[in-house]
Amino acid sequence: MPKSQRIAYACGACGARVPKWVGQCPECGEWGSMEETAAPPRQAAGPGGGGGGATAARRPAMPALKIGTVSGEQAASLPTGIGEFDRVMGGGIVPGGVTLISGEPGVGKSTLLLEVAHRFGEAGYGRALVATGEESAAQVRRRADRTGCLSEELYLAAETDLGAVLGHIDDVKPGLLVLDSVQTVLAPDTDGVPGGVTQVKAVATAITQEAKARNMAVILVGHVTKDGNIAGPRALEHLVDTVVHFEGDRHSMLRLLRGVKNRFGPSDEVGCFEMTEDGIVSLADPSGLFLDDAPTEPTPGTCVTVTMEGRRAVPVEIQALLGKSVKDGAVPRHTVSGLDLARLNMILAVLTRRSGMRMLDREVYATTIGGIRVREPASDLALALALVSADQDIAVSADLVAIGEVSLTGQVRRTVNADRRVSEAARLGFKTAIVPKGSVSERHRIEVVEVETINDAKQAAARTWARRG
Repeated sequence: MPKSQRIAYACGACGARVPKWVGQCPECGEWGSMEETAAPPRQAAGPGGGGGGATAARRPAMPALKIGTVSGEQAASLPTGIGEFDRVMGGGIVPGGVTLISGEPGVGKSTLLLEVAHRFGEAGYGRALVATGEESAAQVRRRADRTGCLSEELYLAAETDLGAVLGHIDDVKPGLLVLDSVQTVLAPDTDGVPGGVTQVKAVATAITQEAKARNMAVILVGHVTKDGNIAGPRALEHLVDTVVHFEGDRHSMLRLLRGVKNRFGPSDEVGCFEMTEDGIVSLADPSGLFLDDAPTEPTPGTCVTVTMEGRRAVPVEIQALLGKSVKDGAVPRHTVSGLDLARLNMILAVLTRRSGMRMLDREVYATTIGGIRVREPASDLALALALVSADQDIAVSADLVAIGEVSLTGQVRRTVNADRRVSEAARLGFKTAIVPKGSVSERHRIEVVEVETINDAKQAAARTWARRG
């Protein structure tokens, strides 16, 4: 077989290559991810053998410069005017930067990026080109009519061929390119099917090279797997400058844009949006979305905590409901929505063992308000107090928040950013905060009650409710 036709196998998760098929990738450990692909031709050996020709010195296109003489103006961000998008991106769109955005189908990625392209053109930064391989130009135009994204500097192209996309870039000369999506574009000179490892890498590499050469900002849309991870080779995330994830429940109006990687700013920022009939709207202060404002009086089985979404402190109401005890030998139903089932089971075990409450044999239902997902341990204390409140049918005070991690020993452990959480609770009008002992170092306009154990927290919540009820 000619060398140019040699066969190799590449991992669909990380892109690692091996000469023959194996069940588990030797680099990332993923099982069943090796796919057949064409191996690159070997480089001919240079003078003296040993492949010297491949490593022969070449004259660089530009000489190396002292770092003090390099201008950073080309990496300055261009604000789009979409506050939450700019927040996650580190200030806005960077010319020459390549961003990868992923999300579940139907979450609103295309709607958000159409708004971004429209704002880019309206701001006078240059032309914006939206190249779509999943929809026709007419479909995108209908969405633009509905959302009012009809900038004179916004161009549309429906293409699935990489050469055609590059041709549109030559003709339009955009300052911003939105490619929706990278898995639908085919590079004719590369083996494989659209969406495969080889194709995705080839398309992303070609677009990235164009972005750097033209100082053109690029946003690539990527599909996700059933596990919620970005589909395609892991090398795709290394090629780009920024990786963000657009998430949300299609049955809820709330959408979160979460930064995963950012070479131009912090990578832990989160932007909040609301999906409406007229498009996507930024939510500069989403605090009220996760609190139940319907009841006028405190309700048993509820407690508020303050969780961190990136650098933003957000109050979240946790609700719990206890059902009847199951018969001996039966498995009780434990159901959560927006919470971690493993942590719920752990809290139930701690309350049973350390507080003398009988909960493990009862049906338990726990949820968050507004569809937000809370996974951090700082919500343990609020969940525990909500369960105690539901069990005793006594409401926790509506102006109380509980922050802290509960350990298996019943201790309440410290959490990060405790002062920021308490400060946000005080800003929103809460009167009392139950926190782990020694976690708050600043003075706040709120009564801070420090506790060491879950039993201390129960007593503090009961005293507060008795005083304010």
